[in-house]
Amino acid sequence: MDWLQAIVLGVVQGLTEFLPISSSAHQSIVGRFFGEDPGSAFTAITQLGTEAAVLVYFRKDIAQIIRSWCLAVAGKLPHSDPQARLGWMVILGSIPIGLLGIALKDVITGPARNLWITATMLLVFALVIDVADRRAKQDRQLEQLTVRHGLYYGLWQALALVPGVSRSGGTIAGGLFMGYTREAAARYSFLLAIPAVLLSGFQQLFDIADEPVEPAWGPIAVATVISFVIGYAVIAWLLRYISTHTFRPFVIYRIGLALVLFVLLGTGVIAA
Repeated sequence: MDWLQAIVLGVVQGLTEFLPISSSAHQSIVGRFFGEDPGSAFTAITQLGTEAAVLVYFRKDIAQIIRSWCLAVAGKLPHSDPQARLGWMVILGSIPIGLLGIALKDVITGPARNLWITATMLLVFALVIDVADRRAKQDRQLEQLTVRHGLYYGLWQALALVPGVSRSGGTIAGGLFMGYTREAAARYSFLLAIPAVLLSGFQQLFDIADEPVEPAWGPIAVATVISFVIGYAVIAWLLRYISTHTFRPFVIYRIGLALVLFVLLGTGVIAA
């Protein structure tokens, strides 16, 4: 990977990670124009940059959740405390993607990255997000998160193992179907992604460090830093945007991108 490719992919990662348009799909598509798929390892590692943006942006919330959860475990705070419960829900919701990620690792890093699958998921999940957004009651907040809903959130997040679905799109759509507000669903999608993204990113980081061919550490580091800076700005923008707008523009974008991708694949402009 050269420096230009790393910079472009870092920008792409930062812009798309938190929007319901699938960062892995964009990484894969843009990578093809540089000649090859950057791979699931590069995607997972650069996601450490955008996840660092989540840790910084929500640092006060995260610190409170961890503190309350630890106090509850130590018996110094009721487990019914909203922040302690949220900590448990994040742990519970992380189980599905963790188990499926391990069980389906070879499929996820190989056949599932076929662009025909990506284009199909972009289109199908655009419709899922649109239906969820239009039918959303938006009468539940995160304080009302139940164990059942916490597990459902985790299952929706696990769908993002397939490029084209979108981690944020999956969890947000699931939250809307369950009646949560757009802001609550988006905020929880950020928190729920932390364990999965950090574990996946560091695992891939250690894996490529053991490979016989020396990884392009410089370009990888640059892409990760760029994704952090842009990702931080996108978080701030998205939370303001969805407080007064629907997800319809993202739905239209996904459909348009899917159709363009189908044409490019069908005409042989890019390889699947």
